[in-house]
Amino acid sequence: MLAVAVTAILLMLLGVQDLNGQETAAPPAIEQAAPPVASDPAAALEEATGTVRDLLLGLYAMLPKIAIALVLVAAAVLLGTLARGLLQRTLSRWEKVEAISALVRIGLFLIAISAALSILAGDARALLGSVGLVGLALSWALQTPIESFTGWLLNSFRTYYRVGDRIEVGEVFGDVYKIDVLTTTVWEAGGPGKSVAGAQATGAMVTFPNWEVLRSNIINYSRDFPYVWDEVTISVADESDLPYTSRVLERVAMDLVGKRMGEPAEEYRRLLERARLAFDVESEPRVFLSLGEAWTNCTIRYLVPARERRRWSSDLLLAVAVETTKPEHAGRILPGYPRTEVRLDQDSSRQDGARR
Repeated sequence: MLAVAVTAILLMLLGVQDLNGQETAAPPAIEQAAPPVASDPAAALEEATGTVRDLLLGLYAMLPKIAIALVLVAAAVLLGTLARGLLQRTLSRWEKVEAISALVRIGLFLIAISAALSILAGDARALLGSVGLVGLALSWALQTPIESFTGWLLNSFRTYYRVGDRIEVGEVFGDVYKIDVLTTTVWEAGGPGKSVAGAQATGAMVTFPNWEVLRSNIINYSRDFPYVWDEVTISVADESDLPYTSRVLERVAMDLVGKRMGEPAEEYRRLLERARLAFDVESEPRVFLSLGEAWTNCTIRYLVPARERRRWSSDLLLAVAVETTKPEHAGRILPGYPRTEVRLDQDSSRQDGARR
């Protein structure tokens, strides 16, 4: 906005000839070209001095208008600061108070700048023309900051994420550390292709522009429900007693994480019912079977806090490994491994033996 105001002032200083807003009479048409006049240094100096004097007189005549315009802008700054402090004191517990105060300050600045330009231009047509052209140019030059500010406003009112949430926006995954007007900063969490493979903090801070809110999918892992469904897969041989194996794995998962699933699962069910998406929600760990290349995959599905997935998956794998090696499961739970089956044709073997 300051750039728009300064540019408009410069345009009017250079383009407005009649400060009173009156149209000047057109110079009479020259019927005959004037004969060339020999250059006179004294006359040229006098003409240049007169031009500078006229420019200074015009600037001096506009000083009262410039002073009034500056007073209006300063008053807008002061009122915006006072309004921000008042809103923060009265609405300190409201999450959207910062966005409301920003919109109030923007409204005050727009009113002050419009009034200042009206005083300087003295003509509404000149005001509209200068502001329109300069605004069009700046809208192209400042497209990215405008989009980032718009993304910040949307997030402030719609609350896609807050400070402390674990989010994934585009290629950024981590915990929100700071939300500014133009950027968002997160503590990065690990994943595929990163220095830390699991969903744990890497120690790096990632800053991305807020226009990502308008262009990318926003995945929030902890806003309304700080738990996630996770899975651990155990491979067993096809010769294993699969119903028995499923019961054993479910019992191990129940002893480890089952007692912690009851309350989060009930909360998840209430959220779904509130959104009219009611369906069955498992309140205990479940085991699902699927076919592998030469074995059977037993997938344990369970509910854990979003930031503790790696811890619980590691504990569950260790508990399963300890349980399946006990003597009472021998011959019933067999580990899965790659195998190659070779079949020999008996007739071909007999013919080869007779030839020998």
